[in-house]
Amino acid sequence: MRVAIFGVGGQLGRAVAAVFATTHDVVAVDHDRADIRHAAAVDDVVRAAKADWVVNSAAMTHVDRCENDPLAAFEVNAVGARNIARACEAGGARLLHVSTDYVFDGEKDGAYLEHDVARPINAYGMSKLAGEWFVRAECESHVIVRSSGLYGLYVCRGKGKSFAETILARARQGQPLKVVSDERLTPTFTEDLARQLLSMVERDVPSGIYHATNAGSCSWFEFASELLRLARVEATVEPIPAHEWKSPTRRPANSVLENGALAALGMDAMPEWRDALARYVAARDDDARPAS
Repeated sequence: MRVAIFGVGGQLGRAVAAVFATTHDVVAVDHDRADIRHAAAVDDVVRAAKADWVVNSAAMTHVDRCENDPLAAFEVNAVGARNIARACEAGGARLLHVSTDYVFDGEKDGAYLEHDVARPINAYGMSKLAGEWFVRAECESHVIVRSSGLYGLYVCRGKGKSFAETILARARQGQPLKVVSDERLTPTFTEDLARQLLSMVERDVPSGIYHATNAGSCSWFEFASELLRLARVEATVEPIPAHEWKSPTRRPANSVLENGALAALGMDAMPEWRDALARYVAARDDDARPAS
């Protein structure tokens, strides 16, 4: 198949492009080639690509920046998604749009399913939910995939280092580590998500909303502690409540997702989060070794 991928300069987009390129013809679309806020540029790219599928992994993901500049967040995460959806509808391409766990308010006692009511509590979540609405309204053949706490082997264009890379860097520098212990999620390895997205595209899944995260759940504190253990980095991590973390953004206390729709299709191939984290650490170590 021919697949156009928006956001290939980002952490997830680079992983998706690398995985898809092993078996399909990939048209990589970075910010310089097409700013998704500009409809004409998006139309030109999608028309020229003549793609069977378009994957939108482009987004403004820095949560605090979204909170401080909600207009910019909506221009990228909502209007940008609308532009891509309209171009896909006009060009006859199926659209796979990546969304977020932050569309939920965190009040549920248990993991969120695809049909649960979305009630975002911050500008990032609101802008991403608006993007979902545009995708559903503007492109009939759409697949929306929500994920959570992404980390991977590539640098995030919008945020720089991921949470995992930041923790490792600070620990190795001997900096004090204070990590929130009362927010639960499922951190998700971008390589696993990219392979799950490839499977969904190849099996031509029905239109709708899907959750795709690594299995299980943890707090940010538990994630950081397991990361340091696996990386064999000696450091003291202090658990703190979310209200002590200096941030302008309110975050959901629980944003754990259940991959219900994928499971119903027999397609949930996402490994447990500890397994994913161990493979991430091993891959980082391999990349750091000098060539023989």
